[in-house]
Amino acid sequence: MAQKNWIAIAKDNLWYNNPVFIQILGICSTLAVTNTLINTSIMTLGVVFVTGLSALTVSLLKSFIPRKVRMIAQTLIISFYVIIVDIVLRAYVPEVSRALGPYVGLIITNCIIMGRTEAFAQSNPPLLSLWDGLTTGIGYMYILLMVAFVRELLGFGTLFGLQILPDNFVNWTIMVMPPSAFFMLAVFIWILKGYMFRKEVKK
Repeated sequence: MAQKNWIAIAKDNLWYNNPVFIQILGICSTLAVTNTLINTSIMTLGVVFVTGLSALTVSLLKSFIPRKVRMIAQTLIISFYVIIVDIVLRAYVPEVSRALGPYVGLIITNCIIMGRTEAFAQSNPPLLSLWDGLTTGIGYMYILLMVAFVRELLGFGTLFGLQILPDNFVNWTIMVMPPSAFFMLAVFIWILKGYMFRKEVKK
């Protein structure tokens, strides 16, 4: 039964209740960082790290946090892990840190993280909360990577900074502009939810 719970949580967070294309959360970062795969990969790995460890910490400390201040406590816990991510990026990948700018700090306000700590970690055991946080972060991550893949390929002709398309390819300038992030996300939501709907109809 316990194993089924773990599998059900993973399926829910990765697909059936994905935070991006089902719940439509974390959209600001879709606009901000999905113009290149490198920026997107690092940003989303940071979110996975923060979501997982914040959920674990909240679950471990939930008995000691008064209910009246639990939201403030959760924000402080999330901030602690975001600061760690920010320090590591500044130390080891300063170019990416500068490119991401204030958006790393804005992970604190990401409603996906606060939502999972409040809705799940606050009332579940630590390891299960860690798993929920990690799979939620990965569900967020792969959608943004799909968007970044198309935007970088068509906008710059590269993937992870490596030239893929021929030199005579005319880059789509629209793909490196912020509105294209919402357009691409809408296309992916349309495709993925359409696929889910067709499967439900067949059942």
